[in-house]
Amino acid sequence: MSASSSRLVSRPLGSSGLEVSAICLGTMTFGVQSSLEESFAIIDRYVKHWGGNFLDTAEMYPAPSSDKKGRWFPGKSEVILGKWLAANPDLRASLVVATKVSGFNPSSETGGNRKLTLGTGGAIDPATGLPTKAPCRLDYDSVIEACDASLKRLQIDTIDLYQVHWPDRATPLFGASGYNPGQERDAVPIAETVRAMKKLIDAGKIKHYGLSNETTYGVCQYCMEADKIGCPRPVSIQNQYSLLYRPFDTELAEACAPSHYNVGLLPWTPLGGGMLTEKYLGLDEKDFPKGSRYTEFPTFMYRFKSPQARAAADKYAAIAKKEGVSLATLSLKFCLSRWFATSTIIGATTLEQLDENCAAFEVNGAPLSDEALAAIDEVHMMQQNPIMSM
Repeated sequence: MSASSSRLVSRPLGSSGLEVSAICLGTMTFGVQSSLEESFAIIDRYVKHWGGNFLDTAEMYPAPSSDKKGRWFPGKSEVILGKWLAANPDLRASLVVATKVSGFNPSSETGGNRKLTLGTGGAIDPATGLPTKAPCRLDYDSVIEACDASLKRLQIDTIDLYQVHWPDRATPLFGASGYNPGQERDAVPIAETVRAMKKLIDAGKIKHYGLSNETTYGVCQYCMEADKIGCPRPVSIQNQYSLLYRPFDTELAEACAPSHYNVGLLPWTPLGGGMLTEKYLGLDEKDFPKGSRYTEFPTFMYRFKSPQARAAADKYAAIAKKEGVSLATLSLKFCLSRWFATSTIIGATTLEQLDENCAAFEVNGAPLSDEALAAIDEVHMMQQNPIMSM
């Protein structure tokens, strides 16, 4: 199947004029959890069998960026995707390729210098043989340099969607429960990052840009600063969204609505780090499946293993059973039911996982019943956002 004859629902990507598959293939596992060959098979299946056209990566991927031996591999996911694109040049024009520039990180895995050695990370410390670390920022020069490095790893001339992975300023991230003004620090002004995006658009290095892990304040500031200098506004926002985490429903949904800033949501971790699947249901942590994310990387996304999150997952599993679908399918079809969700980002380490995920977004597929959606909201109202940390 070609990418032009898709079996998947498609939706407009914000104000970009692009149509993208309502399920986006994320590459976060490529390079550590998935080998080159496994990654190629997954991309082939998504593009050539399902007709998906939206591929997402980042300069810092894979995540986690290190293996069990402590070796760092930031940039390797882009390298793998780049090799696949080079091997399939006839499909490039039909695909939307997205990547990200890392936000502030005081001890960045990208080594500060974005000109990464392919598949290993930045400058190598001769004493350890590992990449050195230095702060990552979103200043003008760093964004330009990061983009050039991503283009090289991806082996393409233009990035279709270039996203700011997370803010430079101090703000609640990854399930944190509130803003703390005591944590404010000197930050690169959003205006400077926008100026870099305009430069990249004008140079033809990117077509559009988007945000990620952003707040309502951030969305409004980006749009305001873009308007000031005649730069296009961001077209997307890649934020965490799932049955276990729904803050986007309120102020962010209003700001991003087509009638306001027209910024499409790209939900990430719609399966709650795997907790919204049958894989972990009813199991003690010591009994988690061998080779699964939480046995290979026990501290990664640990918030999804909290007792309150697992209790909510059990309730959603009961709704899925009554609906006659798997918990994963319920979770993905819930994202598809949201008016603000443009394309839901999934990751897969097996073809079976990929097929189950894609099937939830098939054209003419049955939507969730009104009864299931009402039951979901009832659980949510009793236990809102159970993965949020203090």
